[in-house]
Amino acid sequence: MAMRFPFPSTHRRIPTLPSFASFTPHRRNVAMASAKRSPKRLKYSTPRFTKEGEFLSIEVDPTGADSWKLEPVIELLKQGAVGVIPTDTVYAIVCDCKNHSAVERLRRIKKIESSKPLSILCRSLRDIDTYTMGFPRGDGHGHANVFRAVKQCLPGPYTFILTASKELPKQCVGYGTTSVKYASRKNVGVRISDDAVCQAILQAMDAPLICTSVKGTKENEWMIDPTAIGDIYGPEGLDFVVDGGVRVAEPSTIVDMTGPYPKVIREGKGPILAWMVVEDDEGTHLRQDLIESGT
Repeated sequence: MAMRFPFPSTHRRIPTLPSFASFTPHRRNVAMASAKRSPKRLKYSTPRFTKEGEFLSIEVDPTGADSWKLEPVIELLKQGAVGVIPTDTVYAIVCDCKNHSAVERLRRIKKIESSKPLSILCRSLRDIDTYTMGFPRGDGHGHANVFRAVKQCLPGPYTFILTASKELPKQCVGYGTTSVKYASRKNVGVRISDDAVCQAILQAMDAPLICTSVKGTKENEWMIDPTAIGDIYGPEGLDFVVDGGVRVAEPSTIVDMTGPYPKVIREGKGPILAWMVVEDDEGTHLRQDLIESGT
């Protein structure tokens, strides 16, 4: 059934195959309220990517059985669009990490300052090796080789903070667009999602996707209803939403791998494992920024 959003657009919805998957929200606060609908035409605060101002919404089977429906979304992403896709945790706003203007649009849509870092959704461990300095592998001086343990967690509901490599554009790690041209590298959160729809999109891309969570207005609140997400972020300049059903409001577990030991800085869907260390502190501003944007 077609649904129209309260902004000047032509909304297309592609019907999904029947799905027996069900999702029961728990543990986290859930933002379920839809935006108020107004008959007045809304002006975009951020220019929309599609020339005709068209907003695309596609319903897909959460199992990925109808992944052929994702072809227009993949083409839009390759051309610089910004949209919402499901992950194995919460919904994420994404764009091509190599597209400068798309990253800037994502920041404007989510109101993320250019000085704050973003996370990336990777296709495989090879992407992590390419766009970061990699996981600690031990040096014979008491530093443990945790790479083998990490491989058992991926794909999965974890975000690992690593040092970015030169392959990752600086605008993705908190540099802004013009300043600090020759600054040293910073850190970035990396994810490999265990979600069939997310992986189908990633495997068709030439590079990882920048990602940030779709949070509600309150702390520790995530938006899990794709229809409500479209209602709220569509007028802000969002190009598409991939509707994989209402999800559980449970973000990833974030582990900082840049210190002397793997440190959990946010407990989420991923279980805390024996080789991870949990400490009760607030962490640095960088870690807090990654917590706020992490899926």
